[in-house]
Amino acid sequence: MKNVTDSFASLGHWPSAGSFGFNTDILATNPINLSVVIGILIFFGKGVLSDLLDNRKQRILNTIRNSEELRGRAIEQLEKARARLRKVEMEADQFRVNGYSEIEQEKSNLINSTYKTLEQLENYKNETIQFEQQRAINQVRQRVFQQALQGAIGTLNSCLNNELHLRTISANIGMLGAMKKK
Repeated sequence: MKNVTDSFASLGHWPSAGSFGFNTDILATNPINLSVVIGILIFFGKGVLSDLLDNRKQRILNTIRNSEELRGRAIEQLEKARARLRKVEMEADQFRVNGYSEIEQEKSNLINSTYKTLEQLENYKNETIQFEQQRAINQVRQRVFQQALQGAIGTLNSCLNNELHLRTISANIGMLGAMKKK
């Protein structure tokens, strides 16, 4: 313990250059000890440090290579995804265009069908009107004929005798029977 206290007490004293012994001055021996320790560490630890640095370098290079490979695969997948996206977009555009053309075609077909139906209805209406007109004309003709016949019968009745009258009635009945058969 005395040496330790002596070394602190003799901080200002330097040993003479010609003597050999232990220097207990901590401040004077610290840089020397540190340089010896560092020299030994460098001499013996150079291989270990070099190996550690080489291992670290290899791990970094491997990591970089792996990253590059992953990046390459990611770019490849991205390109594939973009190609699929372009394909899907083209198909969607095609479906959209086809859908629009189908819609337009269906619209045109519906319009044409509606026009045909309207035309048929118009034809049916015109035929019905013609039929009803013809029926009305026939009814008017029958009434006019009946009235004319009744007028003629009345005139004949007033002008004819009984025998002539019966022959005329028979002839008219025959004519009416012939007309009804037609």
